[in-house]
Amino acid sequence: MSPRYSTFMPLLASLAFISIFIGACTDGDKKSAQQAPPALEVEAYEVQAKDTPVSFEFVGKTASSRRVEIRSRVEGFLERQMYVEGSTVKAGDIMFQIDKKPFAAQLSAANAELAQQQARMETALINLNRVRPLVKKKAVAQKELDDATGTYRSAAAAVEAARANVVQAELNLGYTDITSPVSGPSSSAAYREGAYISYNAGPLTYVAQIDPMWIEFSITENQILRFRDEKKRGTFRAPEDGAFEIEIILADGTVYPQRGHITFSDASLSEETGTFLIRAEIDNKEKALRPGQFVRTRILGGIRPKAILVPKQAVQQGAKGSFVWLISKDGKAQFQPVTVGNWRGDNWFIENGLKNGDTLVSNGAMKVRAGAPLTIKPAQTEATDNSAQ
Repeated sequence: MSPRYSTFMPLLASLAFISIFIGACTDGDKKSAQQAPPALEVEAYEVQAKDTPVSFEFVGKTASSRRVEIRSRVEGFLERQMYVEGSTVKAGDIMFQIDKKPFAAQLSAANAELAQQQARMETALINLNRVRPLVKKKAVAQKELDDATGTYRSAAAAVEAARANVVQAELNLGYTDITSPVSGPSSSAAYREGAYISYNAGPLTYVAQIDPMWIEFSITENQILRFRDEKKRGTFRAPEDGAFEIEIILADGTVYPQRGHITFSDASLSEETGTFLIRAEIDNKEKALRPGQFVRTRILGGIRPKAILVPKQAVQQGAKGSFVWLISKDGKAQFQPVTVGNWRGDNWFIENGLKNGDTLVSNGAMKVRAGAPLTIKPAQTEATDNSAQ
């Protein structure tokens, strides 16, 4: 082998090795570029802590604000039914009539007794006026004046008693017209014409006043204690003077147009149910509500100061609890555990884990992994103002 060839062979081997190394590096770079995951396209939501209205929902039931039993105050035979069962009656309308004739006779007898006693009193007064001057002249004894005075006073008392009997007889005669003290829908009649009504008889019917209407619902002891604790910690603020508003949702999902206010809360806890009875009053001028309806009752007026509210789909569930994906400044996904509170419409209240100004993935979070690059598209998800549960 010539010296010239010996010198050329090592140089050729070196060039071949460099070419192979450069080619391997180039192939590796191409392979890495092909394996790099593409950036995920997600929607983002920026956290904004602000005072947020909240409501609390309970199952309620409508009740008449004044359910009156119609009863007879006198005994007698039921002569006429004056109302149509189920119709709406007005206060003062006559609903039943009891036979008046016995009571009219009693009134006549009472008047006659009064006239008789008044005549006796007048006779006693004439006698007293005749005796009084004779006593002054000592023409008669003092005893006769005393007897005349006593007779007059006794007659006057008898007149007052007879007059009271007349008043009672007039009342009894008036009670034969049985009227309704309230306005509202009536119920069916328990007795028919010809029945004898006694003092011990049950109600003839009842009338339910439905304007205003009562809404009754119950709050558990634990709920009351939780509200007090949140108010103490400053995470819940009640309206001034506790003036909560009441909104009801009917069975078909429609919201009743009128709102009401709480007018009563029971002083003690029910031993049977372990709850406090709450009563609200709501206008019912259109008579759309009737007693006995089940409604969803919302208490409005509460505020969560500086609350953080995020879309429900942004919150994921993991082995250790709830979490969200924060979007870092370099556009990558960052795992962040959170503590969720109540939900409000399509959103969660976040108790811990987020702060004002944080940006998180609101849509597309199911495909996100820690450290994944993200491409943010315009957010379409916003915290809504639906009611809390």
